[in-house]
Amino acid sequence: MSYSSIEKRLAEGKIIILDGGIGGELQKVGAKMDEGLWCGRCSLDSPNELLKVHQNYVKAGADVITANTYASTPISMKKYGYEDLIKECNHKSIKIAKEAVSGKNVLVAGSVSTYGYFMKDGVAKMKPSFDEHLKILSDTGVDLIILEAMSSQADIVETLVECSSNLRLPTWLSISCVFDKNKNIHLGYDDDVSHKDPQVYEELEDSLHRFKKFHSGPILVAHSNMSVTEEAVSILKNNHNNTVGAYPNRGHFVKPEWKFTEDIKPIDYVKSAKKWIDSGAQIIGGCCGIGVEEIKAISILKN
Repeated sequence: MSYSSIEKRLAEGKIIILDGGIGGELQKVGAKMDEGLWCGRCSLDSPNELLKVHQNYVKAGADVITANTYASTPISMKKYGYEDLIKECNHKSIKIAKEAVSGKNVLVAGSVSTYGYFMKDGVAKMKPSFDEHLKILSDTGVDLIILEAMSSQADIVETLVECSSNLRLPTWLSISCVFDKNKNIHLGYDDDVSHKDPQVYEELEDSLHRFKKFHSGPILVAHSNMSVTEEAVSILKNNHNNTVGAYPNRGHFVKPEWKFTEDIKPIDYVKSAKKWIDSGAQIIGGCCGIGVEEIKAISILKN
């Protein structure tokens, strides 16, 4: 399947299924998590397990799977002493993902994320790393790039989007959203299981106006609590002239592993996904803590 097939289905109002989290599924099969890179080294250390995770998502009905490049950003690999493995790790991730979809009508997305990027470092230092990661993945022949700007402030997201503006590949943007104390939707995140201390940045609508200067492709609500997703999708739909989508998370991160919380049955995930679709989402999947069973369940929503 080519990306033009995805575009055609989206233009016809159809639903595209994205895969779920990679790190959590790797944990379930016993792959070793790295203290700094989380699941980033699994492409080198646990290639068979990674291949199996991808294959499970393909069997579950995913139209797009995401290569394991989320945590293998140049800035994070340099920070944790793996600078000499940057290309090897990312290339191996794409190779494994492509093997998983061989002969299938499924696309491979390369994840260029904000993992390891912090405002204290300044956005000027981020650009070379974003550019390096974008070039590495675009040169591997992925079908599309997902800019996974999870948990990041608007300045970081804007910098990432600007760096990607000249890519000759389809590009999706995913951002995290959160309620503020007045239940208004903001760019931000809530990784605390008690949900008492969310990180609130700026109003979502204001952020979208900033991002659209450089990005006109699909935008998705990701790595966000399910409780905020439906309303956030509505705001995206009302403020963005392209496809919108959703892939929320479940649980929270305690280095080096993802902690699964909130017992959500697959049927409950389907019910929530229907609400996202009713709010305008056409691309649906899952982020951290959402796995194969949930993706298999929502695959029935394809039309």
